[in-house]
Amino acid sequence: MLMGHSDTAILRSYIRPIFEPRSIAVIGASSRPEAVGHAIFRNILFNNYQGVLYPVNIRATSICGVRAYKSVLDIPDPVDLAIVIIPAEVVPKALEECADKGIRGAVIISAGFKEVGGRGRDLEAEVVRIARERGICVVGPNCLGVINTDPKVSLNATFAATMPKAGPIAFISQSGALCTAVLDYARGRNIGFSKFASMGNKADINEVDLLRALRDDPQTKVILAYIEDLADGKSFVEVCRTVTGRGGSAAGKPVLAVKSGRTSEGAKAASSHTGSLAGSDEVFDGVFAQSGVLRADSVEELFNYAVAFSSMPLPRGDRVAIVTNAGGPGIMATDAVVRYGMKMAEPSPVTRLELRQLLPSAASVNNPIDVLGDAQADRYAAALAAIRDDPNVDAVQVILTPQAMTEIPQTAAAVVSAFKGTAKPVVTSFMGIVDVSAGIRILEENGIPHYTFPESAARALAAMRRYAEWVERPQTDIKTFPVDAERARGLIARMREQGRQYVPEAEAKQILECFGFRGPAAIHAKTIEECLAAGDRLGYPVAAKIVSPDIVHKFDVGGVVLGIRNRSALEDAYRGILESVRARAPGARIEGISVQEMVGGGVEVILGLKRDPLFGHLIMLGLGGIMVEVMRDVTFRVVPIRENSAYRMIKTIKAYKLLEGVRGRPRSDIGSLAEHILRLSQMCTELAADIEELDINPLIVLPEGKGCRMADARILLTPKGS
Repeated sequence: MLMGHSDTAILRSYIRPIFEPRSIAVIGASSRPEAVGHAIFRNILFNNYQGVLYPVNIRATSICGVRAYKSVLDIPDPVDLAIVIIPAEVVPKALEECADKGIRGAVIISAGFKEVGGRGRDLEAEVVRIARERGICVVGPNCLGVINTDPKVSLNATFAATMPKAGPIAFISQSGALCTAVLDYARGRNIGFSKFASMGNKADINEVDLLRALRDDPQTKVILAYIEDLADGKSFVEVCRTVTGRGGSAAGKPVLAVKSGRTSEGAKAASSHTGSLAGSDEVFDGVFAQSGVLRADSVEELFNYAVAFSSMPLPRGDRVAIVTNAGGPGIMATDAVVRYGMKMAEPSPVTRLELRQLLPSAASVNNPIDVLGDAQADRYAAALAAIRDDPNVDAVQVILTPQAMTEIPQTAAAVVSAFKGTAKPVVTSFMGIVDVSAGIRILEENGIPHYTFPESAARALAAMRRYAEWVERPQTDIKTFPVDAERARGLIARMREQGRQYVPEAEAKQILECFGFRGPAAIHAKTIEECLAAGDRLGYPVAAKIVSPDIVHKFDVGGVVLGIRNRSALEDAYRGILESVRARAPGARIEGISVQEMVGGGVEVILGLKRDPLFGHLIMLGLGGIMVEVMRDVTFRVVPIRENSAYRMIKTIKAYKLLEGVRGRPRSDIGSLAEHILRLSQMCTELAADIEELDINPLIVLPEGKGCRMADARILLTPKGS
């Protein structure tokens, strides 16, 4: 299996038989028109495949007029690729024969493997064993097949109805059924492909291998992916970073993905806030953000993005100008531009003066630029030429609604002429279907992205700008700090000696202090007298919290009282906490009350860690306090993270506005928060074998220059032997 392979030359050599075979054996080719083996053989034969094709069928003498062979071992010439379409039970034997023949690639169309469980799972394991031992690159099983539109190959090894046109877009998918729908949809939208691969069960070749191969494919400009699950989460992140661009203007290819399963039932029983959220869809949002992958909400949106990325230069900024012949759609587009994170451009005085001279007096020369409903092609051409050359404009959106006097094909030609060869992207919305069809055809034939409605056009521009920001981002490294990891390991060892998996707050804070975290002053009180003395020593206001190795969420059992302002209130809090805990957690061991100084004047966030079976450790940042699971204002990254990623995490959460300072509140110490994220990442790297879950909730981010303080913390250690 090639997953995680770093040698590009070996990768290309290994995967070449799949996409660039000089000869193909179709094992299971059939004379029956209704058979999958017939459809695939015909697709290869009649779509101008440039190599040599051999049908393999134990009964037939010929398929579609081509001589058939009973086994690949009977074929007299070398064979690069086998397409396998036979019952699952006999696939392992056929694969062994392929290896004996010297075949180095196989696409297993056949179903009946791990997707059906039981015997199928065993058969797939046997396929994997043979592939690895005999050095065969395998796509599938249970897949649609592969396509390469490169004229030097011209391969359609699928049972889809038609061969797609050539284009700069590659598509990879786990779902074969979706692939057939996508091919039909793309044909209707006049979208072409470079490579097309259905991965099926991903027994050998997976999305990581295909992404690496497509990174170096000269025919591919944009990579699209439909993902149900990942074979190797960490490798996916690492590979996508190299595909999408390492930063600082490094060249890359956009990766656009639809991830199915946006709702999750995978975290029903978790012992921390981070644990309860880490099985959710937010994890993939964070992982994609960390990888430079742009996530689409639907397949339609995926292709809306792809059309723009494959034909337009990236916008150099976020300022959009709209040219329209109708006010309403112009307002719709304006709303969409702002909603998706772009800005409305402000045309320069020179441009506004030029527009005023070119357009009727009733036209609007501000943005959106309304050329009026009676505008013909010459008026559009004049407006587009003026706005195209404005240095205050980074991208242009053109809207046309069909009126009786509108010159639709001529206006489309004017758009093409205005932006041909320019470095400024343009997207169009010729609204409608029938009346505007001739104009749309001109736009698409000339590589101008077209969308039926302006909101989709604006969203595509915004996606392009997000990717441009990713490519232009400063490249930073994984930052480390002087820490006392040995002391932290000693504290953990002591917890394990005591038979504890859950680390109580006091000990959790001690471990975190080894990595530069600071908490409020605290005194452990076992009696009411010690509690009152602690309050006097710390000075009011104080907080009181239950100390128990059996209670993880103190608020849930009434184990926390905040803002205690005097001795009387502290005495009431002491008694109230004990009464509440005994009633709501009767089996919990109570070791006393922790009296802590109150830290105020800051913004509460949550920092967390969670060991994930797919990605390894995840670090989480979000809005803190008791509402974290209700508001779900969180973002995730795979550990370790770089300095720039820490700042991107902070800017991702909605609480960022609070951190910037609102309604007279001071700006928070965002630099210190970023440092604490990096310190937690380093802690996780140093103690990876020991930490299952961790919450710092809340971490109080104080005003700028005053740092951060952890108010509460909990750590769940990995079980023994895991």
